[in-house]
Amino acid sequence: MRRNNRYLGLSVVVMLLLLSPCLYAQDVIPALSRPLEPLRIPGETKEMHRGMRLIAVPDSLPPTFAHSLDNVIEDESRSLSPFFQKLNDMTGPVRIVHIGDSHVRGHLYPLITRRCLENDFGAEAVYPDTISYRTGGLARETGGPGIVYHMLGINGATSVTFSDDEKVKKIASLHPDLIIVSFGTNEAHSRRYLAQAHNQQIDRLLGMLKAACPEAVFLLTTPPGAYVGRRRARTINPRTVTAARIIKEYAQEHKMAVWDLYNIVGGKTDACRNWTKHRMLRADGIHFTPDGYRLQGNLLHQALIKAYNEYVATGLE
Repeated sequence: MRRNNRYLGLSVVVMLLLLSPCLYAQDVIPALSRPLEPLRIPGETKEMHRGMRLIAVPDSLPPTFAHSLDNVIEDESRSLSPFFQKLNDMTGPVRIVHIGDSHVRGHLYPLITRRCLENDFGAEAVYPDTISYRTGGLARETGGPGIVYHMLGINGATSVTFSDDEKVKKIASLHPDLIIVSFGTNEAHSRRYLAQAHNQQIDRLLGMLKAACPEAVFLLTTPPGAYVGRRRARTINPRTVTAARIIKEYAQEHKMAVWDLYNIVGGKTDACRNWTKHRMLRADGIHFTPDGYRLQGNLLHQALIKAYNEYVATGLE
């Protein structure tokens, strides 16, 4: 009888431990001040993470990148919450339209982000088309639930390029839940660059997109950095830091999310040097090698998932 009581007592202790939030020797989770990194449990599976509604994401930023910052999306107003809610519910297609310049037109950078998101949330919403530089970047929908990630890039484009009724109608016809806006490299390349004019150009494009896509939310991104001048006299483009600042300030003023890639990878002092040191820039000093674009795609995916995890974790508190 005493032995049975002892076993009963041990069983109760085990049950309490299993039900306790201290299973992993953690205190009660505090209010989040930064994006939550999901727990990594030996033997965990994607299904386990979906059960917890958190997605595991690796740290993609090379530790050897000098003066890098945390790879996060800045969104104090939580403007991306409607998009994250749709991701969390996944009752139908969740559509992303990524517009931009040649970095987007090359397809590799946004395609890496697309494939990663499809792996996280499902690829059943689109047909498994092969995408390369020679193909278009629009996805073909099946009608099922999952990620639909469209890529619309134009070589040499600025925000002015897309401030066109036909282009905006095309974007609206894709019924985006999230529009990612990636410009700044070509604006900053002009020696006649003016910060005030750049701000006005962003405002015109975003105004047109908001009017045509009232249900969409927006993520602005800053350029990755570039060089100017001929090869032997090439210097780091001094205007990129201003272009990145204008994009970031516009997003903050208009309560939009911004992914500040330029400063995340090293900013004014080290963005270009980091790309060059890791042999990720092409000879023109503007475009990137496949490894460079793969890194950018992985970084965007990581930032999106960290923001999504924070949204989900906040809702679970």
